[in-house]
Amino acid sequence: MELNNYIEHTLLKQDATKQDLEKLLEEAKTYNFKGVCVNPFNVAAAKKYLKDTDVKVVTVVGFPLGASLPEVKAFEAQKAVQDGADEIDMVINVSKLKDKDYDYIKEDISTVKKSCGDNILKVILETDLLTKEEIKKACELCIEAKANFVKTSTGFVKNGVGAKVDDVKLMAETVKPHGLGVKASGGIRDREKALALIEAGADRLGTSSGVAIVAQ
Repeated sequence: MELNNYIEHTLLKQDATKQDLEKLLEEAKTYNFKGVCVNPFNVAAAKKYLKDTDVKVVTVVGFPLGASLPEVKAFEAQKAVQDGADEIDMVINVSKLKDKDYDYIKEDISTVKKSCGDNILKVILETDLLTKEEIKKACELCIEAKANFVKTSTGFVKNGVGAKVDDVKLMAETVKPHGLGVKASGGIRDREKALALIEAGADRLGTSSGVAIVAQ
C-alpha cells in the first residue's frame, strides 16, 4: 500500500519555526505526500514552495477550539483560499453539539462551506470529547450541511487519544454512503496504526509522523 497517498503531513505546533515549516514542506515533496496541513499564516508560503508538485495545501479554521463565530470561521476560510489553500479543516462547535443545538451546527458548517467555494471542507468533530451517539449525530449534520469530509481530532485535547479505529469505523459507516470522506488525525505515529485506520475506513491520515510511517 502506498501510504504516502493517504498522508497529510502536519505542522500545527504553536511554537513551530520557519525552519520547521521548510523541513515539513521539503519532506512532503520528497515523499510525495497527499498534502501538508499548516496554520493559516503559513498557507501562502506553503503554496509557493509546493507550486510545482501535486501536494495539497490544507489549513485549519476555528482551530483548535471550534468556538469562533460562524462568520469568523467563514472569513478565515475565505482568506485561506485566497492565499492558496486547497482544502479547509474547520473545528465543530462542540459546546453547541453537546447542547443539541443542531441548527447552529449545520449553519456553522454551511457558512464555512460557502466561503470554500469548490474547495474541500473537512469538519473536525473532536471525537475525544464525544459519545458514540454524538459522533454519529455530528456526522449526520455534516452530511446535511454539505461538508466533504469528517475528521476525528485536532490533536490538541489534553490527554486525548486522537484517532480511534472504532470511531473511524462509525464515521465511515455513517458518511460514506452519502459520498463524504473520513480523515483520521491525532496520535497516528506508526505504520500499524495507520493501516488499521485505513482498514476502518480512513481516506486521509493527518499526522506529523508521516516520514516515520512511510519509512517503516
